[in-house]
Amino acid sequence: MTGVYVQFGSGFSGPDRWFNYDASPTLMLERLPFVGYLVNKNPAGRFPKSVRYGDIIKGLPVADGTASGVYASHVLEHLSRTDFATALHRTFTMLKPGGRFRLVVPDLEWRARAYLAALESGQRQANDTLMRSAHLGMEKRSLVASLGNSLHLWMWDEPSMTDALLNAGFVSVRRCKRGDSGDPMFDLVEEEARFVQGGKDELAMEALRPT
Repeated sequence: MTGVYVQFGSGFSGPDRWFNYDASPTLMLERLPFVGYLVNKNPAGRFPKSVRYGDIIKGLPVADGTASGVYASHVLEHLSRTDFATALHRTFTMLKPGGRFRLVVPDLEWRARAYLAALESGQRQANDTLMRSAHLGMEKRSLVASLGNSLHLWMWDEPSMTDALLNAGFVSVRRCKRGDSGDPMFDLVEEEARFVQGGKDELAMEALRPT
């Protein structure tokens, strides 16, 4: 391993040579002695052993200035605006100088443009389509959803994400595509399905901690 690489909000993605963390309550229960064996399995199965319980907001067990790379795929949109700022700060802090942060979130811009186009064409259900595409709101009140991390709390477009990263201290901020990092470690963790939805690019960004 050429350095420390950290993925937070990993879900069921747990590639070797990465430190993979997720804050799912189900994962926390699965990791409890004895009790974990009684937890009902998710439809996709149990979390891989390579995924550890960890919350980026509370802080991960990663020493400051040690990570060569950090990756977050479809997790930042599940954070409140305030918690998002905390996540960026903690990410910046754990990276070593020159360390690379890559992220993917749903792209608000193309969803908004699709909504307006549908509305202008007379589609009466354009609002429902937008809300479902962006995973906003609740069609039915759900205690499980309210207590877990499945809801989207804040959406992003390229200008707002760029400003957020710059304000957090990152440099060389750019929109990116899967596999263009120049670091083969990211090839182990980046999945095509996370970068493209319905044939359209999601918002993928790269930023560096200054040297």
